[in-house]
Amino acid sequence: MKKMLLFLMVTSVCTASGGAKEDFIRWVDFDVSYEAMNRALHLDIQSQGEEKAIGWTDILAMAAVKKGDGGFSKKAVDESYKLLMGDLSPKELLGNRYKTFVYFQEIYTAVLGGLVGNFSIETSNEAGEPEWKSTYGLQGFSPIAEGNWYNHYDDFGVSRNYGYRRRHLGHDMMGAMGTPIVAIEGGRVEAMGWNQYGGWRIGIRSGDEKRYYYYAHLQKDTPFASGLEEGDVVQAGDVIGFMGRTGYSTTENVNNIETVHLHVGLQLIFDESQKECDNEIWVDLYDIALLLEQHKSTLYRNEQGQWERRYPMKELDI
Repeated sequence: MKKMLLFLMVTSVCTASGGAKEDFIRWVDFDVSYEAMNRALHLDIQSQGEEKAIGWTDILAMAAVKKGDGGFSKKAVDESYKLLMGDLSPKELLGNRYKTFVYFQEIYTAVLGGLVGNFSIETSNEAGEPEWKSTYGLQGFSPIAEGNWYNHYDDFGVSRNYGYRRRHLGHDMMGAMGTPIVAIEGGRVEAMGWNQYGGWRIGIRSGDEKRYYYYAHLQKDTPFASGLEEGDVVQAGDVIGFMGRTGYSTTENVNNIETVHLHVGLQLIFDESQKECDNEIWVDLYDIALLLEQHKSTLYRNEQGQWERRYPMKELDI
């Protein structure tokens, strides 16, 4: 059975920011498979040329309501797409279950909302001159740049004991020292520096502020992309750092992790009180990482020997 893609710590209770908002989501059970996401993505892109465009999170939300105990399947996704392409609205289709649809819609949009949309990529025309090409589709990137070897498996939730006994709340991608790491999604660099658990790490907040991406165990001595600073805005696919094995030490710039790898985490934030809280919501990225393998950032070394992306990008929905 596929693991629940969330670990929710229960040592204390989060309260709403300023005590005002009390109706935000505190728990998420996100168990969408790679196969279901990939199919929904394909149908989403296909629908953009139709009279009625259907977003992939709506397709997945309808499938979640309709699937029962059968789990996500290509058939469930296809049937949900056909229902949404019809004349009836989700509320008319579902009746009393419409509230469940809205709930899943909010969850799936929070998790996947920044990965698909309208964007422009700078390419070259026949004369070799740069030009911008606008398109719609998968705009999130694999965190491992194109041309770099890595392996990974679903290790979310396994035990960790440095500092204290706890669960692993991220996804590990093993590779070579110095492998360029890119931003999965565009956003603002919210945290940058040393953390005894993550070593050299970067935290990037999405434009809608629903997602916080955490990239850890970056390379000793030169962990970050040149010139990157806290507060900077990055685009999806931009180089942000380099794979290493730093961490597990209160002393900065120490390699105490045995295996070279990237720890990448995704935290959902429905209220600011959840950002620094024992009840943080972290999502298992394994199936999402499988989906993102079909979109990798192409890099090159500039005259100074630094890695840069070959095809600049602009996210148009932000």
